[in-house]
Amino acid sequence: MFRKTRLKTRMILTLGLVSALQTALIGAFAGFYLSESLYDEIGQRALMVAKTVAASPAIVEGIRERELDDLNQLATRLAQTNEALFIVIGDQDALRLAHPDPSRIGHSMADDDGDDGRRALIGGEAYVDRALGSLGESMRGKAPVVDPASDSVIGIVSVGYAVDQVETTIQRYNFVLYGVVGLMLLVSIVAAIIIAGRFKRAIFGLEPEEIARLFQEREATLQSVREGIIAINREGIITTLNRTALKTLGLPPDTPLAGRPILEVLPESDLLPVLESGTPDFDREVWMRNRQMVVNRLPVRQGAEIIGVVASFRLRDEVDQVSRQLTRIQQYADTLRSQTHEYSNKLHTIAGLIQIGATAEALSLIGSEVSDHQTLIHLLLEAVPDPVIAGCLLGKYNRAREMGLHLDIDPGSQMADIPAELPREQLVSVLGNLIDNALEATRRQTGEGGQVRLSMTDLGEDLIFEVEDQGAGIPEAERARIFQKGVSSKAGDAHGYGLHLVSQFLDRWGGSVTVDDLVSGGSRFTLYLPKRPDGERSH
Repeated sequence: MFRKTRLKTRMILTLGLVSALQTALIGAFAGFYLSESLYDEIGQRALMVAKTVAASPAIVEGIRERELDDLNQLATRLAQTNEALFIVIGDQDALRLAHPDPSRIGHSMADDDGDDGRRALIGGEAYVDRALGSLGESMRGKAPVVDPASDSVIGIVSVGYAVDQVETTIQRYNFVLYGVVGLMLLVSIVAAIIIAGRFKRAIFGLEPEEIARLFQEREATLQSVREGIIAINREGIITTLNRTALKTLGLPPDTPLAGRPILEVLPESDLLPVLESGTPDFDREVWMRNRQMVVNRLPVRQGAEIIGVVASFRLRDEVDQVSRQLTRIQQYADTLRSQTHEYSNKLHTIAGLIQIGATAEALSLIGSEVSDHQTLIHLLLEAVPDPVIAGCLLGKYNRAREMGLHLDIDPGSQMADIPAELPREQLVSVLGNLIDNALEATRRQTGEGGQVRLSMTDLGEDLIFEVEDQGAGIPEAERARIFQKGVSSKAGDAHGYGLHLVSQFLDRWGGSVTVDDLVSGGSRFTLYLPKRPDGERSH
């Protein structure tokens, strides 16, 4: 039943009951402590009066001379002066010499409360006790009367204060105490209502069961994401991560990262600058644990305050793989489209020549077409035995013809000594981007009839590709900038990625590219790719 109650109601009831219990315990303890303190205070007061009376010379003289009238008058006056219930004086045998009730004079003091005063008369001790005597229950202070002349105990003084007086005082104090306790309880209930309301707002009005369900959904979602995810709090401590993060970082699945500082685990993650600035960072390429990754970093805010950062990351190879697949599909599509368009035009021309009886011209056109392709294919088979690269060049050749341009491959080119570990898809993507850019630049500058020249060599320790166009050229101040992501001379947002991919591939492989102006106009892009890593190259 209680579990079905809403969280706010549960919190108010729980906090209210706890506060009531605490307040009741505090009130009971305070009442008990106050009562004991008052009884102790009254007892000490009775003892102090008893000692004072016992030390009075008049009392000593009266006991020694057994002056009963004087002792009774003096005891009555002292009792009134000290607001005591009674002052009883006895001799060394504990027989009463002074008592508020004259009929009890001469009788043993033990008749009142069973205490014959031996502790005072024999031991010379002054003490306090609580007893029910002939005058009612009282707190009593008893002190021996010592004769200075003989230094011996000659009597006893008992001073009593009625317990009713103490209880009246306790009731007066308890009235105030219970009022304070009630006020504390009321304040506690109000505080419980306020705390419950704020807590409910802090968790967006959700019930515990809803929070548990959302947590389970969040955990399932977090673990199902194929990207690595790591979150830190405002102190830079890792609070959340998924299994993919460990796998992507090359760590064992059971590695405990939660609770550790991000600087200790991934000092190169750059999450703390985002935590300080609050500026999101998307698609940033970084190296973490000797792996190149694409990282997105987003600050987590609570109102206007930044309380943490969440980072998602993926291996750059995965991004490249998708990019390479898209590039190859585009290249194949361009090749097929170019060949289809070109051969469709050629077939229509040949059909027209045959229809008008110009068979000699038709045969010449067929022979020229076959001769051009045979020459290109023969060159590619000898110079570029790798079928992937040869297929790319053949496709770009047909693409150039479709654009009304000519792709001239240097007959002296040679590209056979390609390292086996060099990814062919990436090389094709880089080479294809350079040729496409050259074709576009040439067509914008010359229109149809322009020429793009390609030269390749594998002599020495580098693979060298030269692509020359007849475009407008590239100003020297812009040559470094054209390799940045999104920078392009073409209009629109879908450009500026080709040369950026070239630059990234060269960074990973350790290659380089230069840009030069041609005397005849246009630009020359020279690509250098080492056959072996720097440490393995000869000197």
